[in-house]
Amino acid sequence: MGGLPINHKRFYRVMKEHRLLLPKAPKRRVSSRVHDGVVAVAEPNQRWCSDGFEISCNNGEVVTGVFMKDCCDREIIAWRAWADRGLPGEPVRDMLVEVVEARFGGTDIGSTKLEFLSDNGGAYRAHETHALAREMGLEQIHTPVCSPQSNGIAESFVNTFKRDYVSMMDRSSAEIVLAQLPDAFTHFNEVHPHSSLKLKSPRMFRRELPRRAQENGVN
Repeated sequence: MGGLPINHKRFYRVMKEHRLLLPKAPKRRVSSRVHDGVVAVAEPNQRWCSDGFEISCNNGEVVTGVFMKDCCDREIIAWRAWADRGLPGEPVRDMLVEVVEARFGGTDIGSTKLEFLSDNGGAYRAHETHALAREMGLEQIHTPVCSPQSNGIAESFVNTFKRDYVSMMDRSSAEIVLAQLPDAFTHFNEVHPHSSLKLKSPRMFRRELPRRAQENGVN
């Protein structure tokens, strides 16, 4: 643009001095189990992952949430949240129905091979959850115990969501937090850049999928 060149180290130092840098992501829990697998997949609707999170409010209340995320395009396809501790199975099963309807337009996924990845929480291990997943055609997979890295995409989202959204929220009460969550999830899907998507948001990436398929000669 014809301007003076910028020294990136000085730029970083000035940003740091004025507290304009994002806070660093929290360190992951150390696990003795070696994890050398890959959670991400090359195409949407090959693997979905899910996890829960908690938000502490200033008045002592707690908001609990759960979400379903595509391990390719990183979209949060569905989520649920409520003002209480604990993760019951019913919100997870409601979310499963919503996700399948959103991505496949019906109550099952047909002949598609699709994995549903989660930890070993009771909501995911429940017989009703397993039965519903089988009925819809999902292959339910649980991470090994004490291996959060095996669900790294979901774990990463929780860290990002708390750092970039929850930290900026008014957390006076559970009611106030719950009122802010829809906009936060929408912003993540529509606007928030993702390094694995070439700094596109999940829905920007999804909107470009038909064009990329056409360029690659895929019908």
